Amino acid sequence: MNKPYMKNTRLRNYDYSSPGYYFITICSNFRKEIFCQIIEENGQINTKLSSIGQIINFSWERINALYDYVETDAFCIMPNHIHGIIIIKEGGQGRPPLQKIIQGFKSVTARQTFKYGYNTIWQRSYYEHIIRSELEYRKILEYIETNPLKWKEDEYFKA
Repeated sequence: MNKPYMKNTRLRNYDYSSPGYYFITICSNFRKEIFCQIIEENGQINTKLSSIGQIINFSWERINALYDYVETDAFCIMPNHIHGIIIIKEGGQGRPPLQKIIQGFKSVTARQTFKYGYNTIWQRSYYEHIIRSELEYRKILEYIETNPLKWKEDEYFKA
């Protein structure tokens, strides 16, 4: 059986355990809208997390406790994907590479959501971007914070 080719977006020879800020996006398997609903009430846009979304939210918050030298920053759950910033801090040799952090996060959430009838909730890979400046950080932060407001403009939105 031929598997689809997955383009590798990682920088060649880059040490992803290096201290820095990393913007990540992880999509649901087949981009199914299973994480939350975007609700507009009285001119306000809010997200209503599903049971799976609640597990994802809790697991994201636990990343800080599971890994020394790692901190989570801005985070947003959308109906079929998540955005977040992971900070790998200066420290000893206990800094895990970004791939290990994401793999652990995806594994924990997938095991916990199996009871909802999903063999897997995640796409095979994920998108990451190394944040290299304060200006870039501010733009990404704004993007994450305003993402639910732009859901209907999202390329994955289905009416």
